[in-house]
Amino acid sequence: MDILNVTQEPLIDNSIVDFEYHNYQAYITSKFDYNDEIRIPIQELDAYTLPSESQLYLEGSLTKEDDTPVTKLKMINNALSYIFREIRYEMNGIVVDSTRNVGLTSTLKGYLSFNESESVKLQNAGWFPKDGTIPNKFNVCLPLKMVMGFFEDYKKIILNMKQELVLIRSSNDLDAVTSIDDTEKPKINIDKIYWRVPHVTVGISQQLALTKILDKNVEILLPFRSWELVEYPSLSPTTRHTWPVKTTTKLETPRHVVIAFQTDKKNKITSNMSVFDNCNLTNIRVFLNSERYPYNDLYLNFKENKYATLYEMFSSFRNSYYETGNEPIFTPTEFKSISPITHIDCSRQKETIQSGSVVMRIEFETSDNIPNDTTAYCLILHDRLFRYNPLTKIVRQV
Repeated sequence: MDILNVTQEPLIDNSIVDFEYHNYQAYITSKFDYNDEIRIPIQELDAYTLPSESQLYLEGSLTKEDDTPVTKLKMINNALSYIFREIRYEMNGIVVDSTRNVGLTSTLKGYLSFNESESVKLQNAGWFPKDGTIPNKFNVCLPLKMVMGFFEDYKKIILNMKQELVLIRSSNDLDAVTSIDDTEKPKINIDKIYWRVPHVTVGISQQLALTKILDKNVEILLPFRSWELVEYPSLSPTTRHTWPVKTTTKLETPRHVVIAFQTDKKNKITSNMSVFDNCNLTNIRVFLNSERYPYNDLYLNFKENKYATLYEMFSSFRNSYYETGNEPIFTPTEFKSISPITHIDCSRQKETIQSGSVVMRIEFETSDNIPNDTTAYCLILHDRLFRYNPLTKIVRQV
């Protein structure tokens, strides 16, 4: 027994001898305007980098369109994700993972993923799910695992590969702010962007082992879960809807599906794009081919505060996705007012689904007609697998 082993030597791990962040800048460091493509490369092939712990450092200010100070405008929760239309991660010129509609995707995922204590730390990234806002003159460190599945899931170093982070700015900043009226037009100015990437220095024995991997010309697996947001721009004003979302391969079968609604919020300064609507939802289900999730009807009634089953599905995400405790970020009341979203767990599937292509559709009902200008969002979290060869530099999807 260990308690009797009084002569046991302490175990000291010297496999990593240094861990420090390096800042990488874009090719063009002076132009971060609307619709611009910002490319930030890592050229050092001999460095051991750890992308999972990398961050996007942003420094700038919120002003009116004419560069004068704002008086009414303020940035919403996760505002600095909304200023980007797309983020991509590339290895040797091949897109490994990407996130479109970055603000909405990361907000939906964050409401499910983070608990209250994690949200306190993420205030440094502009994450204020309940109250508070980013100062008009801001500097934040946005963890990239907050906006893209690859950075969240793949927790190993990258060997001997050119890497690039590609950011595409949105066409305006209307979705990143909110105001009591629409008299002020926003402009978020970015003065500095850095990609802060950890460099890992290893001990001699680990260095030899990693060199042997290169010499053996082996392929290294990159397994992760990708986040894909599908949008239904304008729902018809009825109480029953069928939405054929997409057809996928068996590898990229949806494992978690998140459905949310917003009414008359897009490009409206007086609205808040980080808040979702319940649209008087009464029932919702996802079909993967002929398999239905969840099996039973939900019998929801938001007018009478009957949404306990939906909240249970929301709060069970952390346990299913991360295999950790259920610590939801919102109370049931906050859930109803801020994020009445639907999380459907499809992670356990029959073999019949996993053979061939998978057709996904969503069916839902509401007690009243869907209001005009209502958009439906479906966030699909699915498996993805790449391989890369550090010697030949070949990157391919499996």
